[in-house]
Amino acid sequence: MLLPSRWPAVLQAVMKGQPRALADSHYPQWHPAPVTGLMNDPNGFIFFAGRYHLFYQWNPLGCDHRYKCWGHWSSADLVCWAHEPMALMPDEEYDRNGCYSGSAVDNNGVLTLCYTGNVKFDDGGRTAWQCLAVENEDGSFTKRGPVLPLPEGYTGHVRDPKVWKHEGTWYMVLGAQDLQKRGKVLLFASDDLHRWHSCGEIAGHGINGLAQAGYMWECPDLFALDGTHVLICCPQGLAREPHRYLNTYPAVWMSGAFDYQAASFSHGELHELDAGFEFYAPQTTLAEDGRRILIGWMGVPDGEEMLQPTRARGWLHQMTCPRELRYRDGKLWQTPARELEQLRESEHQWRGHASAAPVLDATRLEFELSAPFVNVDFAGALRLCLDDGGLRLERASLQTGETLTRYWRGEVHRLRILCDRSSVEIFINNGEGVMSSRYFPDHPARVRFEGASDITLRYWSLRGCMIE
Repeated sequence: MLLPSRWPAVLQAVMKGQPRALADSHYPQWHPAPVTGLMNDPNGFIFFAGRYHLFYQWNPLGCDHRYKCWGHWSSADLVCWAHEPMALMPDEEYDRNGCYSGSAVDNNGVLTLCYTGNVKFDDGGRTAWQCLAVENEDGSFTKRGPVLPLPEGYTGHVRDPKVWKHEGTWYMVLGAQDLQKRGKVLLFASDDLHRWHSCGEIAGHGINGLAQAGYMWECPDLFALDGTHVLICCPQGLAREPHRYLNTYPAVWMSGAFDYQAASFSHGELHELDAGFEFYAPQTTLAEDGRRILIGWMGVPDGEEMLQPTRARGWLHQMTCPRELRYRDGKLWQTPARELEQLRESEHQWRGHASAAPVLDATRLEFELSAPFVNVDFAGALRLCLDDGGLRLERASLQTGETLTRYWRGEVHRLRILCDRSSVEIFINNGEGVMSSRYFPDHPARVRFEGASDITLRYWSLRGCMIE
């Protein structure tokens, strides 16, 4: 439990840690990242009262997964972010072991947080409460306490409420593990956000023909998009395949028909949401103009995260860029939010043999590339290879030094790539696929192109946009 007596320690950690983080050559210049400590899941992503609000899992006291608080940023344009008062700290009995992930809603003009209070017992057991907190006039939040105890038939792994309103009724999806240790998504409904009733299971192991679907489904997000419904989720325990699900835990999407009356979701197969090395726990919201916007954590739990060199500078992880989602031709398409074009500086174009292309500064960079057979080298620390089957992304293991590979399979005809100091986001064929990865090059880092194919290259340097 992070008692009130530890609050001065948080302030001291931020005051001491921020200068170290900002001086790190790997600290991002336009992606949101923690000023100190460990950051992971995006939480409470919402457009409210004229601004976007993005909360996030944050341990300000160290680069580990203890003391989970909710940090808070806001933005008018998804590009320039500002620090807001810390929203939640684990200082109550019902959230003593962490204020875990959740969402935010506009409840009659009151910004309201819905989150999981995590409680662990001395005997190794655990439980979870779904809780509420409401915003005060000064930007702080007052906890309203638990509104939903642990449902019967499930282990203490029930968390990550995503809440929305439909025709006057509030709905909540929760990630869960049943007593047979099988991953599920649960649906609840409420008239007032306080009294909830179960509508049953809508996805997971044994539902819609899914078998061997993992032992826990985290971070569910269900929404309507372009004439269908999409469920995004993070199933833990999916079997690795030769070209899919190669991270410790993947993020997936499935589409189908959600029936509010029957409380059922008839969906198709699972698809990997991002094929890169680092992507997890994405969350979406509606933009002011109705676009569906996604932000994910550019990290993966229980992989090589604790070996990343930024830990030595007292910080760990960053968010992805915001992405627009569309559903078309049976596929979920992701493209960088159009607002990010504000970061572009002068435009350059080049055409010729790939091996003769200009060497680019990877510090803050966006480039578009026609994609015949060509390789892209990111400062010797990350390598993108195009072949007959699609894309391979390669880098060395931080633990063993062996080459690790991630794949995107399919015909590649265009790439749009966004680079920050220690991250690369690769958008394939106008958003048909994405590969998000961290990498830790020596700076100044350079991007080089290899191959005899003719390519067309369009590129921009990006201006920095630090959190205020």
